[in-house]
Amino acid sequence: MSRVASTTPPEGAQIPARHPKAPATGTKIPSHFGYCFGCGELHPTGLHIIAHVGEGAEITAQFTVTENHQGAPGLAHGGLLSLAFDEALGKLMWLIRSPAVTARLETDFIKPVPMGETLYMTARITGQINRKVYTEAEGRLGSPDGEVAVRSAALYVIVPMAHFLDNMPAEYKEHIKANPELLAFVDPEFEINP
Repeated sequence: MSRVASTTPPEGAQIPARHPKAPATGTKIPSHFGYCFGCGELHPTGLHIIAHVGEGAEITAQFTVTENHQGAPGLAHGGLLSLAFDEALGKLMWLIRSPAVTARLETDFIKPVPMGETLYMTARITGQINRKVYTEAEGRLGSPDGEVAVRSAALYVIVPMAHFLDNMPAEYKEHIKANPELLAFVDPEFEINP
């Protein structure tokens, strides 16, 4: 039987300090890829999540549920809500300037999220040990202080930038070379891997 990774930070985990070159508090966090379904501004039916750096190891993010995001008629699809939290929690990596992949994501659905509603998410890093980064978030309906509709927690693992670049289709590599602005996380100051 295989062991399941936990999203709860183990004893000894520390909340990491912000990287000196992390975006400043209040700054909009850029989309890591223009065509990302979660945050890409160029994706025609994506979530178009907008995130800002908060205090300490925290960010805020939001998106509005459209007809493209329905599961049951008039309600956000649960899988898309999980995706929204994966995106928001993943954006925390901008604070520590480390590329990472999702190792485990847990999502608790507390209230339905209707089409036309904006979900306001607050995400934070809860601990780090070596390459493992532990995170959690909640999403509120209608305002940052609205009712909690969704909670999520995730474990991310820091990887070398080559993980993303080596797995990119050849035609995308050519497209990226011609349009480097599509990959905001590939810049000379982004740490490749500790």
